[in-house]
Amino acid sequence: MSEEKKYLTTASGMPVGDNQNSITAGNRGPTLIQDVHLLEKLAHFNRERVPERVVHAKGAGAHGYFEVTNDVSKYTKADFLSEVGKRTPMFIRFSTVAGGELGSADTVRDPRGFAVKFYTDEGNYDLVGNNTPVFFIRDAIKFPDFIHTQKRHPQTHLKDPNMTWDFWSLSPESLHQITILHSDRGIPATLRHQNGYGSHTFKWVNKDGGEAVFIKYHFKTDQGIKNLDVDLADKLAGTNPDYHTEDLFNAIAEGNYPSWTLKVQIMSEADAKNYRYDPFDVTKVWPHSDYPLVEVGKMVLDRNPENYFAEVEQAAFSPGHFVPGIEASPDKMLQGRLFAYSDAHRYRIGANHEALPINRPIAPVNNNQRDGYMRFDGNGGSQINYEPHSVDGAPVETPENKQTPFEVSGFADSVPYDNDDHYSQPRALFREVMDAGERERLIQNFADHMSGVTQAGVVERQLENFYKVDPELAEGIAAKLDVEVPAHLKK
Repeated sequence: MSEEKKYLTTASGMPVGDNQNSITAGNRGPTLIQDVHLLEKLAHFNRERVPERVVHAKGAGAHGYFEVTNDVSKYTKADFLSEVGKRTPMFIRFSTVAGGELGSADTVRDPRGFAVKFYTDEGNYDLVGNNTPVFFIRDAIKFPDFIHTQKRHPQTHLKDPNMTWDFWSLSPESLHQITILHSDRGIPATLRHQNGYGSHTFKWVNKDGGEAVFIKYHFKTDQGIKNLDVDLADKLAGTNPDYHTEDLFNAIAEGNYPSWTLKVQIMSEADAKNYRYDPFDVTKVWPHSDYPLVEVGKMVLDRNPENYFAEVEQAAFSPGHFVPGIEASPDKMLQGRLFAYSDAHRYRIGANHEALPINRPIAPVNNNQRDGYMRFDGNGGSQINYEPHSVDGAPVETPENKQTPFEVSGFADSVPYDNDDHYSQPRALFREVMDAGERERLIQNFADHMSGVTQAGVVERQLENFYKVDPELAEGIAAKLDVEVPAHLKK
């Protein structure tokens, strides 16, 4: 093997100076579209599989409605949240996130996608989250690399714990999420017995002068949290790999309609500037003691799809589908997803995927997009396809729906988040939330997953990360792996 050092480049051969941090406007500013390396990575990543989804491939879905139960109009002008009792039709798609391919088992240890499409009178609003309140990484530039570690080795075409743990051990921001993933909640009993989260921070804007607050979404299951024992999950993976899909369909068919209560945490713009955690870091939660949950409404699933492919498989969600009153925050992962999700759908199901029945808004669509593959809806008819214009009756802008401005500062540069505390929140989860039995099962699950690691230095590096979370965690895993915690940590 050549000893010549290789340097990372773009596809055109341009050397890459920073593959860890996307270019943003200051430390907390939004991601800049001038980061061509980020755009190339995300665009190429979206085209690596044909035709199933790269992530979230295995899924199940259902129709239902969302009903407002608490007045939150002082926080947001979103019409579908404007009054108590208002109902909005919606569709949800649950899925396994990283490792599951289209035919994979439902009961594997993996986060679950929790993607909700609200068919509002102001257009579709997509809340594309997971069943965990945090994520593995906090910058979209690392997303293709992360998912590659969850997929198959390029030589063996096998799942490889060396790739997974090598990446995680070098990305300590993953500690919070992997602690949740390897806990009891890593394998939900059913899709009905899990919470859902928007995970990211979003901005709500009201109609009184555009006053804004930052919020986090929490869908609390009304069925209660239930999880699967590891051995039972493994058995079901072999005997009924579609266990979750079957359970959801049968429950709705039998009239046992699952529901979730939507609550939000609300933070003022002033608090966001000085909060002890960066409020836009998706690897962090806001403790409920600081920002208690405020009820918004209830989501009920009461109708199964008529055709799986037409509805569940062709459902296309994007975090960039907003309605007036709801906007993006400077969260770097969210900023990348605003581009990547719609781009993936344009590739996977076509430029006109928004016109498919499952994705079509109930609100009128008036834009200047024409032609493209599989255009089947009249193609805009005789309506002009440009703006500005002086044609009576043709669509015009609505300046009142411009996104609210926000302040940015600093230099445009590839910069990390300004806080590297990756340990206090998983430490609190381990010490304060989990009981002794849960801690022991967490340690066993970590040890089981790490037992296949053979690459030199990976286990030791990951144990160092765990030791910074809690010595009991690191020492427990080390004992089960029959290795020593690095001696320098005990000094």
